[in-house]
Amino acid sequence: MEKLQAVMIAVGMTVLGASSVQADGDPDKGKKVFARCSACHATTEQNKVGPGLLNVVGRPAGSIAGYNYSAALKGSGLTWDEPTLDAFLKAPAAVVKGTRMSASIPKDQDRADVISYLKTLTAQ
Repeated sequence: MEKLQAVMIAVGMTVLGASSVQADGDPDKGKKVFARCSACHATTEQNKVGPGLLNVVGRPAGSIAGYNYSAALKGSGLTWDEPTLDAFLKAPAAVVKGTRMSASIPKDQDRADVISYLKTLTAQ
């Protein structure tokens, strides 16, 4: 039931355009905001307290081999697209009840900037 709820939230945000992702997210500003996130997340494949975020945009949630995800996140059925990342970074537990991630990014522009930065984290 929780998986269905998470999927429905993500679909609803996408269909209705409820996402506050800004088209003008600035990856340089996002890198600065991400400094707070780096206490738990690496910008590489390395796992820390949280999973590594290399290639996170477009990746299925809970899919990094060897990382101990919560059952809720692993079974969420989500894919980290821009609207889903925006909603999750705004209020993680509202999107995936039972997630271990408690930190959030309340400001719309900060989230847009971080998502823009995350999009740059690709293997070369």
